[in-house]
Amino acid sequence: MKQARLIDRREFTAQAVLASLTGVVITLSACGGGGGYASPSSPSAAAPPTAAPGDHAGSISDNHGHLAVVTGVQLVAGNAVQLDIHGTADHTHTVTLSSDAIRAIRAGTPVVTDSTNTIDHRHAVTFNADSAERPTQY
Repeated sequence: MKQARLIDRREFTAQAVLASLTGVVITLSACGGGGGYASPSSPSAAAPPTAAPGDHAGSISDNHGHLAVVTGVQLVAGNAVQLDIHGTADHTHTVTLSSDAIRAIRAGTPVVTDSTNTIDHRHAVTFNADSAERPTQY
């Protein structure tokens, strides 16, 4: 019998992106044991995902627990992405980045974009905020 091999979030994301580029369908079934995260008030809540080497985390204005991360795989692919920036906040927003914005982030150019409006507020999300260049609005 073949032994199952566990993979981490980063490897799963890389395989999922590669599969989507080749038209292969990935099916997930009953992933017991967690991997996600719950509300911060839950005593068993795991930490939200964080940026790994090669990923780019955005700086979020008026942040109260949100996390915006473009993975290294997404940066290499260069396609438009939609990020769920839930993090540990009690609500979520999404951020849409065009393929031009993804390529700019990959090149180290500062990029700023607004999140969706949830509970009567939105956030400006800036990638490569530490660059001396002025951010490009997307």
